[in-house]
Amino acid sequence: MNEDFLQFVWHTRRFDQQQLTTTEGASVQVLNPGTWNKHDGPDFLDARIKIGETLWAGHVEMHTKASEWLRHNHQNDPAFDNVILHVVFEEDEPVRTSTGSRIPGLELKNRIPDKLWTRYLQWQHGQHWIPCQTMIDQVGDLHRSMWLDRLLVERLQAKTSRIGERLAANGNDWEETFYQFLARNFGLTANAGVFEELARSIPQRILARHKDQLLQLEALLFGQSGLLHDAPEEAYTRQLRSEYEFLRKKYKLTPLPATRWKWGRLHPGNFPTVRLAQFARLVQQSAHLFSKILEVEEQADVEALFSVELDGYWKTHFSFGKPVEKGPKRLGPDTIRLLTINSIAPFLFYYGSTMGEEVYKDKALNLLEQLPPEKNHLIKGWEALGWKAANAFETQALLHLKKNYCDQRQCLHCAIGAELLK
Repeated sequence: MNEDFLQFVWHTRRFDQQQLTTTEGASVQVLNPGTWNKHDGPDFLDARIKIGETLWAGHVEMHTKASEWLRHNHQNDPAFDNVILHVVFEEDEPVRTSTGSRIPGLELKNRIPDKLWTRYLQWQHGQHWIPCQTMIDQVGDLHRSMWLDRLLVERLQAKTSRIGERLAANGNDWEETFYQFLARNFGLTANAGVFEELARSIPQRILARHKDQLLQLEALLFGQSGLLHDAPEEAYTRQLRSEYEFLRKKYKLTPLPATRWKWGRLHPGNFPTVRLAQFARLVQQSAHLFSKILEVEEQADVEALFSVELDGYWKTHFSFGKPVEKGPKRLGPDTIRLLTINSIAPFLFYYGSTMGEEVYKDKALNLLEQLPPEKNHLIKGWEALGWKAANAFETQALLHLKKNYCDQRQCLHCAIGAELLK
């Protein structure tokens, strides 16, 4: 037996409640088990329990053995003085509050169905791709849909935690913060960190001063990236170096080490040089980008904003000094979808949450519903179990479910697990 399972049983009331009595023989009636507390303090808050003829309102603490109350030193902690019932699997000794009052104990040792505990153990120690794999086909569509809705909100909240930190660091400047996160996601997985670092080394306001001169934007980005330093000598790179040297001194810039950038296993269209050229073009054509993001209604609006097409040098190059017959042209639809999933939707959701504007949270969810389902090995795993996602809204929820619940064996805190543990 473990405490997490015991708390689940209490929370869901999946124990025999007939003729409940305290270990001292007083009758017990659970009117409200309380709110499951995942933080410090008693395990369940604001419960309502009738013990004997008295109705009590207060907290419930749970342990596998009553003596754990003493090991945790609750008898000396005033935070536990409002505990009205000590629910345990086995009471091996009575417990008291810091004021010396005896706390009634309720023992669940012979009241939990054996099959419930057995199934839980099988899930915890099984080798399936997800713990409840052999039973997941029993989950109804409505239950599945409601849980995926909640999971997506959890995922967006998780993604937006860093936004708040950066927003504070940027003096509550939404445009600057969005610019930094957008840069991060322009780098995709391989170069996300260094792309964000690059953006933080050149404030968006500096780039805005040069938005009418594409060459200067490219000089700032390629120069700061460190990639310009060892670029082959040719007319284009000479122009970039000349511009960058002037701007570097003007703004007192320090370039990043070129070694920070990763190239291995990347499609040429995702090379850092291509991404930087596209980012420069986006900055040039999109003043006050975050303000424009707030106005989007459809994914088509996002695609119009991010319609970036390269010409000149980058029409025939994937990297410096290596011309090709057919080089990169525009930011592809798959990339724009990723930017919507990882930058735009989280920012809209966070902005709506912070400002108390539900319309922006709804926009975030609607954009994800408009995108096709993502394709990766995890989504294929769900499809193999019969859970086929209709859109990116659902794939994002399924990714969160797999990573944060299934892989962590958090079955007791999963609505699917709770439904199947009956």
